Amino acid sequence: MFVLVEMVDTVRIPPWQFERKLNDSIAEELNKKLANKVVYNVGLCICLFDITKLEDAYVFPGDGASHTKVSLGFFDDILIPPESLQQPAKFDEAEQVWVWEYETEEGAHDLYMDTGEEIRFRVVDESFVDTSPTGPSSAEATSSSEEPPKKEAPYTLVGSISEPGLGLLSWWTSN
Repeated sequence: MFVLVEMVDTVRIPPWQFERKLNDSIAEELNKKLANKVVYNVGLCICLFDITKLEDAYVFPGDGASHTKVSLGFFDDILIPPESLQQPAKFDEAEQVWVWEYETEEGAHDLYMDTGEEIRFRVVDESFVDTSPTGPSSAEATSSSEEPPKKEAPYTLVGSISEPGLGLLSWWTSN
């Protein structure tokens, strides 16, 4: 027996899919997200049946995953995704830092993003998470030897340094 369920969701369409028809891109992303997944109080989702309503589309600058953590001294939960770094950028495994491969007429110069350096960045997104305490569950009471649950930050900022004048302050000061 199959049940048809109507859902509402916000779908992120990556820029490389902008050339495709919007409905096709949305259908593909929804199928990636929901097909063959169990949804609470619904059951196993097989596939998308139909898109019944489309609302306004928005493009958010600096969208992406979070990898580079930044601190303001008084606030530590700031993340800068790799695609929001000055480009071209690479991660130096030996130094364990990101490097901006800055091109000049004389060739490429590696500008290292060392830990502890002051930077200038732009905030592109913020995220609030409800971290209210919950009561202990029966599973937690029986398994006290397991590692404690990871604490999630109640407020997180996502930043970008991919514009002129942003990044390490030492890059932009004249000597």
